[in-house]
Amino acid sequence: MRLLSSAVLFSVVLQAMAAQLEDWQTATSIYDFSAIDIDGNEVSLDKYRSVNPHKENIYCKTPINYSQFAEMHAKYAEKGLAILAFPSNQFGNQEPGSSAQIKEFAKSYNAQFDMFGKIDVNGADAHPLWKWLKSQPNGKGFLGNGIKWNFTKFLINREGQVMKRYSPMSDPSVVEKDLPKYL
Repeated sequence: MRLLSSAVLFSVVLQAMAAQLEDWQTATSIYDFSAIDIDGNEVSLDKYRSVNPHKENIYCKTPINYSQFAEMHAKYAEKGLAILAFPSNQFGNQEPGSSAQIKEFAKSYNAQFDMFGKIDVNGADAHPLWKWLKSQPNGKGFLGNGIKWNFTKFLINREGQVMKRYSPMSDPSVVEKDLPKYL
């Protein structure tokens, strides 16, 4: 009987995984996704529907970027900007810490924007949102769709569609120049 229970559980897990993999391919916007926030709570991205543009970012421990995004958030949040930070440790072990450590580090740069738990953004275990972002016409990368490094950025409009993808080397000020047409 124990073996049968394990087989049933395994089957249920496989079905859930297959559904999750399929969901990203049928999604029509970022509002179809959810993610675990930095405090361990599941958050539907639909909660950002009433906010104007969205910028999805992968964060690493780079003080300049944290500072710039914190300033941008303070400057444009009342106009509808939501900055969503998704740390990833897939690049040179730049995010080795726990969620609590990442949150504390971000706070030291006055980061008031929403942060999510660490995710994979490339490979078979990539979060479905990131698979979807990379598959969108404006979300494709210059040299392939894979995320090349931390701080790859996506500008998302009110409808939850990818408007532009920015290289990890793009300074946040480049993104800021594009914001007025979406606020």
